[in-house]
Amino acid sequence: MSQLRIFDEAQPQSALAEYRDHAAIARELGKVGVRFERWEASQPIEPGASQDEVIAAYRGDIDRLMAEKGYQSVDVISLTPDHPDRATLRQKFLSEHTHSEDEVRFFVAGAGQFTLHINDKVYDVLCEKGDLIGVPDGTPHWFDMSESPYFVAIRLFTNKEGWVAQFTGTDLATRFPRMTPLPLP
Repeated sequence: MSQLRIFDEAQPQSALAEYRDHAAIARELGKVGVRFERWEASQPIEPGASQDEVIAAYRGDIDRLMAEKGYQSVDVISLTPDHPDRATLRQKFLSEHTHSEDEVRFFVAGAGQFTLHINDKVYDVLCEKGDLIGVPDGTPHWFDMSESPYFVAIRLFTNKEGWVAQFTGTDLATRFPRMTPLPLP
């Protein structure tokens, strides 16, 4: 189940608020300029589907966002607990960073945890199958896929070269809860 926990940046041990209702999560994130939507596939997606098949199943929503926000490219990333580079890939995203473009992810399967640092608050968002999150450019954040990652996600980019991070150099991300591995389907 999708979840949003909001913390004071100086109090990582206890959340100020917690939400599990999708509409409430979207409302709270919308207040700080973060997009949170629910998408449904237009056709069934079989396990092991190709990138083209996954994109085709969500083409309507993808095209809507590309037209609305000017995204130039789309791809699909998939990670499983047996991926040989899972620890290295996880480490790449765990430190607080920003991007010069929006970071948009739609979870086709599995889950991931985006944690956003906005003003003096930390917004910890567990995204699961069906969730789209759009983190505005320049927003400090980090991403955790757990020690045992499992997700398939559609990514939309403005920059055709894709994901480029600028790390903030703070250790804030180390003070907040990490993602707990979820059971595999």
